[in-house]
Amino acid sequence: MPAKKRERPERTIASRVHVVLKGLGLEEQFNEQELTGAWKEVVGDFLADNSRPGAIRRGTLEILVLQPSILYMLERDMKGVVLRKLQARFGKDRIKGVRFRVG
Repeated sequence: MPAKKRERPERTIASRVHVVLKGLGLEEQFNEQELTGAWKEVVGDFLADNSRPGAIRRGTLEILVLQPSILYMLERDMKGVVLRKLQARFGKDRIKGVRFRVG
């Protein structure tokens, strides 16, 4: 009778952490922290210097910008680009849309 194959410890721990975070409703907060850490890399220097990611609610990421003129430019010219970059990095299931607001 062959010996029972054991799971690798890192897989077991990672899957358990995921289950615990989800059960406590903290999975989304964890994703927001991950997003904040990668913000400059994802959106580039200009946008990172003039904005910051906010909360993710029902798949929509709220992005807080410093000035109304930047908000206007982002809405008009860059919304689709920003959304595609975020989805490429974090997945379409995590970020379904973006919303800009001054804050």
